[in-house]
Amino acid sequence: MPATEMEDFRRSYSRLCKESGAEPQESVLKHLQEATGRSCLDLATQSLSVDTCGALGTLLQNELQFTEIILSDCMLSEEGAKLLLHGLCSNTVVKSLDLKGNNLRAVGAEALGKLLRQNTSIRSLTLEWNNLGVWEESFALFSEGLGANGNLQRLDLRNNQINHEGAGELSMALKVNSSLQELDLRWNNIGLLGGRALLNCLHSNRALRQLELAGNNVPSDILKALEQAVEHNQDRQSILCKSRTMAQMLSKEVLCLKEEKAKQFLDLMDTIDKQREEITRSSRISATRVGQLQEALTERHSVMNSLKAKLQMAEAALALSEQKVHNLGEMLSEAKQEQERLVEDHAKEKQQLKKDSADREAKLQRELSATNEKNLLLRNQVDELERRCKTQQEQLFQVKEDLTHTTAALKVRAVQAEERLEMEKRRFRQGLEDAESLRLKEVDHMTHHMEANERSLQERIQRLEAIRIGLEEELGQVKAAALAERGQVEEQLIKAKNQARWEEQQRLEHLEEKLRLMAQSRDEAQNYCLQQKQAVSEAHAKESQLTLQVEGLKRRLEELQQELNGKEQEKIAEVNKVRVELREQVGHLEAERTAQEGLKGKIAALERQLKVLASDHREALLDKEGELSSLREKLRVREAEISRMREEEAQRASFLQNAIMTYVQGSPLSSLSPRK
Repeated sequence: MPATEMEDFRRSYSRLCKESGAEPQESVLKHLQEATGRSCLDLATQSLSVDTCGALGTLLQNELQFTEIILSDCMLSEEGAKLLLHGLCSNTVVKSLDLKGNNLRAVGAEALGKLLRQNTSIRSLTLEWNNLGVWEESFALFSEGLGANGNLQRLDLRNNQINHEGAGELSMALKVNSSLQELDLRWNNIGLLGGRALLNCLHSNRALRQLELAGNNVPSDILKALEQAVEHNQDRQSILCKSRTMAQMLSKEVLCLKEEKAKQFLDLMDTIDKQREEITRSSRISATRVGQLQEALTERHSVMNSLKAKLQMAEAALALSEQKVHNLGEMLSEAKQEQERLVEDHAKEKQQLKKDSADREAKLQRELSATNEKNLLLRNQVDELERRCKTQQEQLFQVKEDLTHTTAALKVRAVQAEERLEMEKRRFRQGLEDAESLRLKEVDHMTHHMEANERSLQERIQRLEAIRIGLEEELGQVKAAALAERGQVEEQLIKAKNQARWEEQQRLEHLEEKLRLMAQSRDEAQNYCLQQKQAVSEAHAKESQLTLQVEGLKRRLEELQQELNGKEQEKIAEVNKVRVELREQVGHLEAERTAQEGLKGKIAALERQLKVLASDHREALLDKEGELSSLREKLRVREAEISRMREEEAQRASFLQNAIMTYVQGSPLSSLSPRK
């Protein structure tokens, strides 16, 4: 307790004492000062007055700091004890109360009964060295309070002069009390009847785990029976604790497995969503690339159209060269030869390019890593071809300039070569028309080929999408099957647990009924023996009083002795029979215990089976994940093939452009510039 609160407690104590017209006890104030910072109020061996008890009872009604109160050997009066215990009835913090050696009697027993009925926080109560059992009616009220209490766990009633009737009251209270675990009744006067009453109450009380009865004149067989009953309660409590802990462990494991499965399912769904997003993103990228390729193709077509316009401009320029000299025919023939040679070279290059493309496809299938270098090489070739195209365009512009310069010089010779030039011009136009028709056919062929490749690629993409949808459906079916199987296993485990618990309860009830019947038969035999002993004592009393009838009484005594011997033999035989039955019952109990151990083994086997099933489910999930990874790898390979085919189409388009440029370069206009 903090110093300020303790000081307030001391001041309140002094004020209440002064209000009642008494001075506060210095020893109590001193002990309250020493209790600063502690949760224990120790006033042992302090002689407390009635006013002090009243003040302490008033203060302890709402005190929330002290959890242990020690008032042993305080010489409490009946009125002081009543006031103190009345104040503790409404306290909700005190866990332990020690009233040892205070000579509590009738009023104290009644106050303690009221305390046990109303207080809900006290767990340990020590009442050693009092006189609670002298007044039977007061002790009955104490026992009723004990029966109504549901929180007390330890009760010490040593040296309280409790007789067999008080033990009977205690047994009635213990039959309805379900919280008391330790009871100490040593050094009282319970006797045979009290021991039997306690033994009978243990048939219905399952919570009492420790009972001390030394020094109570209880027969050894009843003590052994009580010990066995208490040990049975202990075993039952330990079995219940073990079953609870096992059930908690199993529930925790099941919850962990459920959480792990849910987490794995969520992770799998996340990965599937990510894969879907990746597939959609890749499809968008591929569509973008296809659009870019189409744009590039349209650009190439526009370039071809510009080249056609330039060719038309060249033809217009040729119309102005009507005044060329006579030797222009030789130049035209040489241009034709050069054109044929270029066509042959173009065909050879085309065949060579086809072979190179076939070799390149084979190499791409064998070595995927070499594709990057070849792509770089192809890009370099494209750059080189673009540079060549630019140089050819420059040469074409140079040819135009040369034509304009040579026009003036060739006007004089144009008249002579006019007729021959017209013939050559018609022949040249015919050759250009043939070359243009061939070029258009090749362009149509390449366009059809590209459309066919695009349709095949779309069909492959649709097939891959169908395969992916089928795999997702199969994965959902596998997950549903796994969840259903796990639910069945959990239901089987719950059924097995319920069946084992029901069988255990049935066996325990059967054994308890047998023990109760045996105890009743043994009590009847003991009562009969007591009656016989009382008869013998009465006979001895009559013998001492009636000395005149000695001979008759002797004969009667001999007859009674014979009857007593017969009864003793019957008693010994019955006791031996009871012992044999007890041994048989002990053997049955051991067999039941072995059966319980077998049930525990079955539960452990079921748990192992559950673990094996969980591991199998995990392996199945891992296998499915491996299949998913392999399918992802196949999809990646398909995408690589698609990209490779697109690159091949781009290469073919570039080869077609190169062929067209080569064809343009092989025209008569391009052959003029190097000769000049």
